[in-house]
Amino acid sequence: DHVRTLGGTEQKGLLGEGWHWLFDPLWKVHVDVVSQRDAWLTHDQLDMIVKSGVLKDRAVLMDLKDHQRGLVWIEGRFTHMLGPGLYAYWNGVRDVRVEVIDAHQVRFEHSDLKVIAKSGMAKQLLDICTVDRDRVGVLFIDGRYIDTLPPGLYAFWKGAADARVVELDMRETTIDVSGQEIMTADKVSLRMNALVTYRIADARKAVSSTDDVRQALYRETQLALRAIVGVRDLDVFLSDKDVVAQEIEQAVRRRASE
Repeated sequence: DHVRTLGGTEQKGLLGEGWHWLFDPLWKVHVDVVSQRDAWLTHDQLDMIVKSGVLKDRAVLMDLKDHQRGLVWIEGRFTHMLGPGLYAYWNGVRDVRVEVIDAHQVRFEHSDLKVIAKSGMAKQLLDICTVDRDRVGVLFIDGRYIDTLPPGLYAFWKGAADARVVELDMRETTIDVSGQEIMTADKVSLRMNALVTYRIADARKAVSSTDDVRQALYRETQLALRAIVGVRDLDVFLSDKDVVAQEIEQAVRRRASE
């Protein structure tokens, strides 16, 4: 069940299971006992042990570079994710498979993403986000527009680039512009309310043109109310309310399309 790692200032070799007699008159021999039941071999001198070559046929060795990540599957089940570094997994005791991923691709895509995303170690290495139903996510990487993402689960490598997903609701929505104090051309003060119904047609444009679509439409409706109602006398306004509503809609529609 165990393999004994023999070393002192210099790593010497591996001892298999059983009794071993070691000649050590100077008391410099140190033996670390590690269990092969744990497929992952961890040791503070793993680099020296690997360099000695004793693990060549005994373990799966992984030396992940800065741009590489590892997905570890044990007995066909995903267990954890690896960042850059040196790793060793025992052969023979359990079926170990390590999948190496190139993190140059900022967005991480995998058929088992839902399973992988639940791992605690994955959350240390990945920025994970979910675009909800009836929404889209506008993806920017390093400030550049990349794609518009449909509902679903997405992951991006931390540190590889600045990835940002702006989520937008694509359903029909209303804005209540209430309590607007407006003076008519004949100096009569009115308190007006307006209800704007809208739906986003171009998510990328909506995100790129303003920092807040809803607030921008609210502001444009306020301006349209003041501009269109403020040039009419009260009597004209009361007799032409439908016409006024149409003019306001056309003004807001024109600005919204911009």
